[in-house]
Amino acid sequence: MSAERRATLQMAAIEGAQLVQLLDDLVELLGGDRDPSDTAIDRLTPSAYPDDDEAALAYRSATADDLLARRRTDAVTVRTTIASALPSVEAASEEDAFAPIDVMATSADLDAWMRTLTALRLVIADRLGIDSDDEHDPDDPRYGVYDWLGYRLEVVVQAADRLD
Repeated sequence: MSAERRATLQMAAIEGAQLVQLLDDLVELLGGDRDPSDTAIDRLTPSAYPDDDEAALAYRSATADDLLARRRTDAVTVRTTIASALPSVEAASEEDAFAPIDVMATSADLDAWMRTLTALRLVIADRLGIDSDDEHDPDDPRYGVYDWLGYRLEVVVQAADRLD
């Protein structure tokens, strides 16, 4: 029996802390008392039948809660993985806040990371009105977190490729 392979995801401690905050927000959004009119929830549960409203509603009714529960579980997994490597940054010096940390993730964790970072990007895209990556100005600071999450997603995809 072989040991499960792990990838090391390196980030600054302050990045880890900021990502944990985003994950906390996502977990709250996906909680049981979510607003059914929230368009971000719609982005996280896309229609399987865009040309058939009745079939789309039936499909969403049957699958949305399970999909959102899985997204929430994935977000908690990613949060736990980061938090285990994260030193306290609240009273940290600037040097400590920007010091690299190594977050260890199993191959199963990496799948959760990819789904979660994608979900975060979908929520932020909804909040900013982004329908495609081509629709925003990368120099506009409002899109910084969206772009940073895209970079983080690329790093995770590369880490997963190295494990295969």
